[in-house]
Parts: sequence; C-alpha cells; structure tokens
Amino acid sequence: VVRYRTRDLTRLLPSSARAMRRMEKITGRSDDMLIIRGANVFPSQIEELILRQPELSPHYVLEVSKDGPLDHLSVLVELNPGAADRDSAAKLRHSIKNTIGVSTDVKLVPISAIERSIGKAKRVVDKRPK
Repeated sequence: VVRYRTRDLTRLLPSSARAMRRMEKITGRSDDMLIIRGANVFPSQIEELILRQPELSPHYVLEVSKDGPLDHLSVLVELNPGAADRDSAAKLRHSIKNTIGVSTDVKLVPISAIERSIGKAKRVVDKRPK
C-alpha cells in the first residue's frame, strides 16, 4: 500500500471490486479548513454561496477573530458594478447559516476595496491572537 500525504479531502467510492477502488472528486484541502464554533468551514464553500448571488462579485475576504472564548467569522464581499444592495448581505448570511451551519457577519464593501493579487488570492485573514 502506498500512502501520500497530499492533504486532499476525498473519500473512497463504494464498489464491488476490492482491487480497483476509486476515489470521489476532491472536495478541498485539510490545510484550508477553518474550525469555527465546532463546524468545519472551507473558503470554497463560502465562495460557492457568493457566486450563486449575481449581485455579488467573486472578490471576498474571510476574517477570523476571537469573540470571547469563541471564534467569529466575518465575510467581506464586494457588490458587482451596477448592482443594487437589495438585501444581499442578509441573503448571504442566511445562505451560509443554512448550508454550513455557522452564523457570520456579512459586510458589503465598496468596489476595489478588497486587494487584488496576481496568482493565488489570500482569502483568509486570521486576526486571532497567537
């Protein structure tokens, strides 16, 4: 048996053949996972919920901070140019709570307020004390 520590999250698909087991599509990476109030949260899950709302742009940042003994998650997201703020923050907050099970603060920020980067974007800002 060869084992690789890729930190990819997936599972083996149930099958009848023991020798040729297949894996399901990779769902994320273990080092991207945040644990907020006991729930496993992946930035890709929140990105998927943001992209479902046409008035929100794909530019977002997740801020993790301490609220007493508990961790707190804030989502900063930009509106698309020309989009009206029609309860976008409340809809996203409700969507995150129903899908992931974590209460968050959603803040709509002005266009270009979130820093753009070349290459991989830094989506998570950890403000918890070390």
